[in-house]
Amino acid sequence: MKREGRFGPLFLIVIVFSHTHLACLLSELTSSELETLEAVLDSGDHCSSVRDIINLTQNLDCYGFYPGVSDEETLGRIYVDDLEMLDVPDQVKPYFDYEAYGRDACIHENGHFAPGGYVVKESDHFVEVYHGLQDIPKEHKVFSFPKLSIREQMAAYQEIIDGSSLEGYRQMQKKDRGDR
Repeated sequence: MKREGRFGPLFLIVIVFSHTHLACLLSELTSSELETLEAVLDSGDHCSSVRDIINLTQNLDCYGFYPGVSDEETLGRIYVDDLEMLDVPDQVKPYFDYEAYGRDACIHENGHFAPGGYVVKESDHFVEVYHGLQDIPKEHKVFSFPKLSIREQMAAYQEIIDGSSLEGYRQMQKKDRGDR
């Protein structure tokens, strides 16, 4: 079997399906959800793979996003004045250090100032709903898999396994050069 590049056709199908699924999920998000997603990705949470991002799109309710909050003082004012997370008497407010309160809140809750606002994880109920191809709905798939015999399926799986290590990749590269 002649290989095209580093990865075989089965691996490329997995990549196409997962990226198409992600694109479909992104198109279904509201503008507010997209802002939250962008802020969470900017924070570095759940962004190491397409699988992570797919799962993140379905768990955005675990995060709070405050658009336009770009600094610790603004965060402190929102928490004290708007959300009343701390009871500060009116006569003390002119002397209250909103910036220090916002900084402490950000540190304590492990928040992040992203380009569009402030994001904070509010729930630990993050559920991984996407594990692989079997979790992609039919309407998100761009084409169907060809029907393979058991022998062909096993050969395709073996090809993926053989190429999954660096040494296996090097051996396949040597074999490919010999085919030319």
